Amino acid sequence: MTKDRMVWIDGLRLIAGVSMVGLHASSDINGQPFPDFSTWERTGPVMFRSIMYLARTELFIIISLFLLFMSLDARPRGYGSVIIEQSKRLLRPFLFWVVFYAFYRLLKAHFFGYEDAIWAQLSNPLSWLGYIFLGDVQYHMHFLPTLFGLILFYPVCRIAIEKPWIGALVFLCLFVKHEVDVWLWAHANIIPATDYLVRFVKILTYLGYGFVAAAGLGIYKHIGTKGGLYPYFNMILFTGVFLYLLKLVYSFRVIQFGNWQYNYAPGFWADFLMPVILFFLFMSCQQINRFSWLSRLAPYSFGIYLVHPIFLDIAEIALWKTDLSPIAFVLLKATWAVSMASITVAAISKTPGLGWTIGLGAFPNISQISRFARSKSAETVTGVNDEL
Repeated sequence: MTKDRMVWIDGLRLIAGVSMVGLHASSDINGQPFPDFSTWERTGPVMFRSIMYLARTELFIIISLFLLFMSLDARPRGYGSVIIEQSKRLLRPFLFWVVFYAFYRLLKAHFFGYEDAIWAQLSNPLSWLGYIFLGDVQYHMHFLPTLFGLILFYPVCRIAIEKPWIGALVFLCLFVKHEVDVWLWAHANIIPATDYLVRFVKILTYLGYGFVAAAGLGIYKHIGTKGGLYPYFNMILFTGVFLYLLKLVYSFRVIQFGNWQYNYAPGFWADFLMPVILFFLFMSCQQINRFSWLSRLAPYSFGIYLVHPIFLDIAEIALWKTDLSPIAFVLLKATWAVSMASITVAAISKTPGLGWTIGLGAFPNISQISRFARSKSAETVTGVNDEL
């Protein structure tokens, strides 16, 4: 590990990966805030979710684009080269996990009695279109096609490196996203392909996070490397506390009514601006460089994000008939999923020819596959000869 490694970025990557596990573990098996329980009983899970939801997938987007812009700053290359490089890095793992989750879901579906619906999806070409272009094969897979869509527009955002004030366009972009989304869903019954239009609007408006990432690099290059951001830590933290107060109001509304309060606009702004706050909070944190162990664990964050639904499904099946309180149900799921996902990612990263599926290894070429097959064949022949 080099001494100039940006520990603050590694810390953000790790937090973003683990927080997604906690977020997805924080609801009941229907993805709801435990509406069949009392307000007191669902308080624990909702408050747990309010903390886990500080680092949304939008934080992953800011980090990914920041690192891309930094890479281009250090080693300039053409648009075509960048897109080919990023398509290999993102879309190969994505397609692997699309196929995996398309069929893995049958395990949970069989247990809970909706297996026929999943088989109907699997036999429908339109469903596979959604799996690939929307990532709706599983609740977490939307991130990769969205990120790749944003990367297609990366040159638009790079102007903010030299003019960091352009990062403030994130406010306009989020405003447009909120208003257009509300209109589209209100007219979903008369607008064809609403899901695809919503995703297109999401990619265009998430360019705001691209501007933030580029502005972040500009700020970091000029004053961040010299510690010039440290005096702003308290101000950024203070802003984050204010946003969290809005998240608390949203959370208490969820506790009161037992459903997600999508119409509470301040909650939208708190949720979608918090990743920006976290990004600059870590950049301005003077103490975080002491935690160098974050850099050793950070490479596993992407893999944890990809594989954790495997273990959440297993946990929900195992705990379904148990008489647990909602908070115990959530904490057991989260602890199990984080632990098992981490072990699985570590194992995959050390398995020849599989590391690429979690972003930790090169994609095997035909000659490598051929050599691996020959070596296995030779081992088998040797084993048989030894037995004889």
